[in-house]
Amino acid sequence: MIQPEIKSLLREDISILIKIANSGKHYLCDCGEASLLTVKEVQSVSAVFISHTHIDHFSNFDGIFRHQIGSRERVVICGPKNIHHQIESRLKSYTWNLIDEKAIEYEIREIVSPEEINVYILRPPHWNLELVKTQNFLFEDEQVKVEFAILDHKTDSIAYLFREKDSITFHEEASGFKKGKWISELKTAFENNDEDKEIEIETTVYKVSDLFYLLKRNQGYRLGVIMDHAAIEENYEKIKAVFSEANLVYIESFYKDSDQELAKLNYHSFASASGKIMKDCQVKEAVPIHFSRRYTETDVIEVETAFYKAFREN
Repeated sequence: MIQPEIKSLLREDISILIKIANSGKHYLCDCGEASLLTVKEVQSVSAVFISHTHIDHFSNFDGIFRHQIGSRERVVICGPKNIHHQIESRLKSYTWNLIDEKAIEYEIREIVSPEEINVYILRPPHWNLELVKTQNFLFEDEQVKVEFAILDHKTDSIAYLFREKDSITFHEEASGFKKGKWISELKTAFENNDEDKEIEIETTVYKVSDLFYLLKRNQGYRLGVIMDHAAIEENYEKIKAVFSEANLVYIESFYKDSDQELAKLNYHSFASASGKIMKDCQVKEAVPIHFSRRYTETDVIEVETAFYKAFREN
């Protein structure tokens, strides 16, 4: 199960930690101030997902790698165009004469377009970029697959969807057969849509498609994180394409409805606009996040009220 936690207090810049149940590895979305983020949690982060590199989303990156140096792990960093040069510059601005080359390794995945991801390696102490490959997917491990949309914030702003892997349930009571390795073979054929495969059960050979009725696909949990974006139709079409019917989405709602002109000027969203796009996406649950730092708690309540009114409106 995917378990997100907002690690920033009110008037702090945004940072969201994503934990995976029964896994010691976490993911981090954006590197703003995060008073609630512990050193132990930072040291458990295996991948960082940066929406864009405005200072309020990137300022705490130094604090993150400060606690990762020496882990001897490979940490993946995903982000928009030029993210590799920006991280290289941050790392090269320090002196690393006491750090050996195996202290850590960063794998940076630069999102050039929906189909083009450049992959770079950075290692201490010199932190020289090495382009190793270009691929057409962003991130996938044993727990999740991450999809994305490139939104307009007068710069590329990446919105991420964390898709938990689907699970397959076997209905043992309906089979009438003894347990055996044939169950895993059946599941593999089901996952690969290999209907013509044959398996042997208790000395009899069966076509797997005749046994697919014993299996059920359970869709994995889907968590979305949509940071800064202009409230425009082009962005909304991209959001719908990736985030429709997600289980939970955190979405930037930077301004009150009464500050719509500021939202337009600064390529941000506002309360009711964010709520409406979540309604249009038919997501099961949506949470407004990342409010203007000048807002008081009363202002934030106003944002949340307008957001949920638009989201839940019949």
